[in-house]
Amino acid sequence: MIAQTKKLFEGVRIFDLTWTGVGPTAIKYFAEYGAQVVKVESSLRPDPLRTLPPFVDNKVGLDRSQTYGRKNNNKLSLALNLNHPRAKEVTRRLIEWADVIAEAFAPGAMKRWGLNYEEVVKIKPDIIMMSTSMQGQTGPASSHPGYGYPLTSLSGFTYITGWPDRPPAGAFGPFTDFIAPLYCVVAVVSALDYKRRTGKGQHLDISQYECGLQFLSPMILDYTVNGREFQRRGNRSDCAAPHGVYRCLGDDRWCAIAVFTEEEWHSFCKVIGNPKWCKEHRFATLKDRLKNAGELDKLVETWTVEHTAEEIMALMQAAGVAAGVVENSEDFVNDPQLKHYGAFFTVPHPEMGTCTCQASTVRLTKTPKVEPIRPPLLGEHTELVCKKFLGMPEEQYVSLLLGNVFT
Repeated sequence: MIAQTKKLFEGVRIFDLTWTGVGPTAIKYFAEYGAQVVKVESSLRPDPLRTLPPFVDNKVGLDRSQTYGRKNNNKLSLALNLNHPRAKEVTRRLIEWADVIAEAFAPGAMKRWGLNYEEVVKIKPDIIMMSTSMQGQTGPASSHPGYGYPLTSLSGFTYITGWPDRPPAGAFGPFTDFIAPLYCVVAVVSALDYKRRTGKGQHLDISQYECGLQFLSPMILDYTVNGREFQRRGNRSDCAAPHGVYRCLGDDRWCAIAVFTEEEWHSFCKVIGNPKWCKEHRFATLKDRLKNAGELDKLVETWTVEHTAEEIMALMQAAGVAAGVVENSEDFVNDPQLKHYGAFFTVPHPEMGTCTCQASTVRLTKTPKVEPIRPPLLGEHTELVCKKFLGMPEEQYVSLLLGNVFT
């Protein structure tokens, strides 16, 4: 059998107007599998990720953010002031060139630039446009601008995260930003397949709010069917005890342990040396253990604090008990499983020296990724894209350049 060398999205051209988290993450999947992605931004309105730390050597700069680099490798950068009256000379050529337009602005922004779907299809009828926003393109709340942090609360994740006797703790970071991208990827892939079969494009309206709700389906269904409102419960579970995160030997080291069945309980007790309290009546059944979960957690931690998190994880897993180290950033970088899959890789960079990037999470055996390319400097490929990809005459390019359209 001859190995397939063609990349999955080779030949697909994407006019990328996305910024911050969801859009750039989604489009990166296409870039890593061979699509030609032209990311459009401006020094007057750069992708906000360029302004976020960490910066190499703590030197702030639009081309020095590792956060930006992590989500934008393998893309080309075209600097374009979309508010300039002559910007349409460039965007029209980009529309004619592209198979997909991706944007992540609040509804209404694209229309102000004459780039809304109704106008774009007049230029290229079979174009695919992906629009991802907080709450979708239509409806009473569609015009609300925002980003992942408030949307995480709006979607309900903040309310259910924490302990019952304390205010909501909230999930780490803009949680919905890590959910919505894969929905975007699947939608664009489906649209590309539909276009391949029918020759027709379409507009994809992706509400990040609704994407987030998919992860809360059990909670929503329980309220719909039983009228029960889910409440914060810390690390507790209705079907496992012990079930929590336990302090381990070392400075701020922890391990998660979850015991569901009686068989797992007996295995757990054996691992920790079968102390006398394991045989106490208050822990005899799962129902008893759930009732006395607080006391059980304290007893479990008297054992875990004497062992490293890694040792506990290995012992419990070998005995068939679910357990995992609570990893920090250093653990991630050195995790042998993540290293095996090349989850993180470094590429040379003219401003940062090297940039650490994170690989997309999908790996296909028959269609390998392209070689990793560093994230672009802002506007680095403006001339290349205009002249080579868009076929723009030299005179027009120079006129637009001198007119501060490329800025």
